[in-house]
Amino acid sequence: MITIPLVDGPVAIRGALDIEHTPHGLLPHRLPAAARARFPDNHRARFDGQPLTMVEAQPAGVRLVFRTAATIVELDVLPTKTVYKGAPAVPDGGYDLVINGRLAAQAGTPAGNRLILDMPARRFHTTPGRPGTVRFDGLPAEPKDVEIWLPQAEITELIALRTDAPVDAPTTSGRRWLHHGSSLSHCAEAASPTGTWPAVAARLAGVELTNLGLGTNALLDPFVARAIRDADTDLISLKIGLNLVTGDLMRLRAFGPAVHGFLDTIRDGHPDTPILVVSPILSPIVEDVPGPVVPDFDATTLRFRALGVADDLAGGRLCLSIVRDELARITTERADPHLHYLDGRALFGEQDHAELPPPDGLHLDPAGYQRLGERFARLAFNGPFA
Repeated sequence: MITIPLVDGPVAIRGALDIEHTPHGLLPHRLPAAARARFPDNHRARFDGQPLTMVEAQPAGVRLVFRTAATIVELDVLPTKTVYKGAPAVPDGGYDLVINGRLAAQAGTPAGNRLILDMPARRFHTTPGRPGTVRFDGLPAEPKDVEIWLPQAEITELIALRTDAPVDAPTTSGRRWLHHGSSLSHCAEAASPTGTWPAVAARLAGVELTNLGLGTNALLDPFVARAIRDADTDLISLKIGLNLVTGDLMRLRAFGPAVHGFLDTIRDGHPDTPILVVSPILSPIVEDVPGPVVPDFDATTLRFRALGVADDLAGGRLCLSIVRDELARITTERADPHLHYLDGRALFGEQDHAELPPPDGLHLDPAGYQRLGERFARLAFNGPFA
């Protein structure tokens, strides 16, 4: 077996905005170091929702890309697996092997650290574990484009890559698409890394994805806007509003200026780039009442419920219907020919909710994410991104 260098070699790591060198190897980050320095939960053991330090390091959309005739590929990794205290176990993350644009194999490893989240106490800690090896064999012996997609909800340090044939740099990539959104874009519940809806849409559209779906953390943070401003991308989509409602973190007075400021910052680096603002998909628990949304655990299932009531809206609290109205107004009033708006209910609406109800009342199942990705590919890439 040949050990292939992961730094200054033929392997491209796509979908990450930064690569950190750790004692074990390489840790892909979906936000750059300058943004990570602004995290409100940096160096703290408490959090609201899921800590941003955790979700941005979970490599949704991150993949190793190269060209080889190898029949065996091995990847040594140190995963960090998330454990929710008092909740059912989360399955081990999967690694997808894509050959010439098609899913060819899947594998995983039970090894790794454990990140223990105590949701009621709002605390987390990590217990150390050992590295493991993800192995793919029986691959076709001819030259081929290979992608290894990392688990979308499992922090993954890359230690070593081995193959039984030489590796060359990947072929030229297509247009670059950067998407930012909430847990419904992070897609931890998808069946595999290529089953997240942004990955589905990117594959159908033939574009290179950077997924900045950040579970519970799509909050119009200025450091995220600056990261998008500075990113090399040809297309940008922004799914705005859900986490602001479910976290009950903003009032109507602040929401409009915050959206404008987020867009203004991105426009500083991408004056003519097509930007698609997407409002939340249908979510009945906060359609017409505000958050916060809290989890309810029992022995076997997790469901979410909203604590707000409709009367709270008079004081400026937000629900999804208000967010949609505001986003439609803002995108229209900006009179930007490269700024577009998509009502999220066109991606997943009442009929979809009836056919594929979210198991926890908020997040979709694998079939729901597949449908959402297919819809986005059709509506966005045959529309404003055509």
